[in-house]
Amino acid sequence: MELFISAAAIFILIMDPLGNIPLFLTALRHTVARRRRRIVVRELLIALVVMLVFLFGGQTFMKIFDVSPPALTVAGGVILMLIALRMIFPTPTYSLSERVPEDEPFIVPLAVPYVAGPSLLAMEIVLVSRNPEGIAWYLLALIVSWLVTAIVLFFSQSLIKLFGEKTLTAIERLMGMVLVIVAVQMTLNGIADYFSLATH
Repeated sequence: MELFISAAAIFILIMDPLGNIPLFLTALRHTVARRRRRIVVRELLIALVVMLVFLFGGQTFMKIFDVSPPALTVAGGVILMLIALRMIFPTPTYSLSERVPEDEPFIVPLAVPYVAGPSLLAMEIVLVSRNPEGIAWYLLALIVSWLVTAIVLFFSQSLIKLFGEKTLTAIERLMGMVLVIVAVQMTLNGIADYFSLATH
């Protein structure tokens, strides 16, 4: 259960559903209102398929590229740190001004990379590589995290009206602070694993 909770927390933080609300609204600004929720559901399902492929195909990736678990763990920590810093200190390139297709979006950018981004896919590989026996818990954590993200994004327009953009931004930055701690711990674990392997 502890494995499930920690994995679900990491997945939700990386998916960043609150941070994706303005991005989704911007990407769908040219779409007819009655089609928006259909598109959101379709893109979320596509994202789930992509995430499941990487969850079960992570070990194959490591074998093909001969990547060691400690290296992947450190890489995951670095990726999480970059995400956390972007959440705490947003830049003009990660805002409502981000360019999106003028026509109806398909797969890009909603499914990939907004929901199933490279950071999340890499983190799936990291977690499974460190504990292959826990893949059932990771699967459950991924589905629950996806459901939370799906609910938030499906009702994104209502949420932004209810709480306001400033409140959602404050929550996102708080989540970024938590992610910094997780990133540092993951990096330290990877370094410790590497030196323990090197001394044997």
